[in-house]
Amino acid sequence: MRKFLALAILLAIIVLPAAAQLRAINPDSAVTTKHQVNIKGQRVPYTATTGTQPVWGEDGKTIAGLFYTYYERSDVKDRAVRPLVISFNGGPGSASVWMHIAYTGPRLLQIDDEGYPIQPYGIRENPESILDIADIVFVNPVNTGYSRMAEGVDKDKLKEKFFGVNADVKYLAEWINTFVSRKGRWASPKYLIGESYGTTRVSGLALELQNSQWMYLNGVILVSPTELGIKREGPVEAALRLPYFAATAWYHNKLPQDLQQKDLTDMLPEVEAFTVNELLPAIAKGGFLEEAERKAIAGKMARYAGISEQSIQQHNLDVPLNFFWKELLRDQGYTVGRLDSRYKGIDRQDAGERPDFNAELTAWLHAFTPAINMYLRDELKYKTDVKYNMFGPVRPWDNSNDRTGENLRQAMAQNPYLHVMIQSGYYDGACDYFNAKYSMWQLDPSGRLKDRLSYKAYRSGHMMYLRKEDLVKGNEDIRAFIRASLPKKGQPAMY
Repeated sequence: MRKFLALAILLAIIVLPAAAQLRAINPDSAVTTKHQVNIKGQRVPYTATTGTQPVWGEDGKTIAGLFYTYYERSDVKDRAVRPLVISFNGGPGSASVWMHIAYTGPRLLQIDDEGYPIQPYGIRENPESILDIADIVFVNPVNTGYSRMAEGVDKDKLKEKFFGVNADVKYLAEWINTFVSRKGRWASPKYLIGESYGTTRVSGLALELQNSQWMYLNGVILVSPTELGIKREGPVEAALRLPYFAATAWYHNKLPQDLQQKDLTDMLPEVEAFTVNELLPAIAKGGFLEEAERKAIAGKMARYAGISEQSIQQHNLDVPLNFFWKELLRDQGYTVGRLDSRYKGIDRQDAGERPDFNAELTAWLHAFTPAINMYLRDELKYKTDVKYNMFGPVRPWDNSNDRTGENLRQAMAQNPYLHVMIQSGYYDGACDYFNAKYSMWQLDPSGRLKDRLSYKAYRSGHMMYLRKEDLVKGNEDIRAFIRASLPKKGQPAMY
């Protein structure tokens, strides 16, 4: 018995570290494969490099390895004029999977034309990919995708280096510098694209890259942007939700007939004008708003939001998002999605103040998770036993001193080449389209940069590209943005 126990202990000493290594990521690795894709009727050859690149600590030792996928068109002779797009998703804690295999990359997951999961799961060509005009790298911050802190480091002590608005920006800027140097892309026009919290990330990176890495960009694309540190508490926050409510109510046929029969984009300007000119001042008056005016405002809100005047009065004109998602289709036994309110969910009971779950997110995870795991292993040949984190552990996240909107403004002011485009879905309740407009308005109070700021809206939600029509339109808008922001040969960066 003692011999057996001793043998078991010896085996554990030998085998367990080896098994643990199977679950550890190599912080500096690369696998390159060759492919082709048909984009807009044109056959585009490219290489895909999938791997990890280190993050180094102050002592020069590796403290993490970031997982990335880099697509490079292979028939390009002069990379000095070839744009490079650096892509991030958000969360924080989300992998780069979403835009990677559903928007700009050369492969597209199998979903229906409105973005719902279908089986069998899989990947197909993306005929709308921007790889025809730009190379793309999809980056996964620490604990997302296959990115991890290095083995042997004190992970608790290192959290503050990764998990916060400003820490995130700082280490990613260093990582981008190394990536650009390794790939020989210093001469290339460079673009950042971020989605959701990724817009906070790339807005901060725009200035950090200039000030700390001396790397200047041509463009930043904000997909479904966050608040970017631009404050909007109180009456502003409460009022700005209404246009999103109206768009969602229109989609679900909950508006009065005179509004419902209008097209979405013909109806919304009326709601936006009411929001800015009447609702915001009314909420600002609080309890001193005259009762007759309160009733009139609540009546108009009910007309636009598709919910009862009584429920609006009960919330003192400040209708919470969770309540709206629960209330709009309560009489039909459904909730509506947070990130995309076209999606419907079913709760345990119709009563309550908030949905039981996010109907849209469960559908997306249903479609994306099998697709990315199959794609990376089978087509891109990246083999590992490490789990691909769709969402990874990054909490607590330090949100203090978020000045990313101001950082982006300052980067634009310092760099006359730098252009910014915002893309928003009308049915996004998490980063809604009217708040995105408000961010753009407040980004440059002087109005002197507005010729380099543009805004595009789409008839879908947070990931507007999941709808086929908006996949086409969104990528075309990116192409047009890149072309417009490339300076003519010899054009100086000057005012």
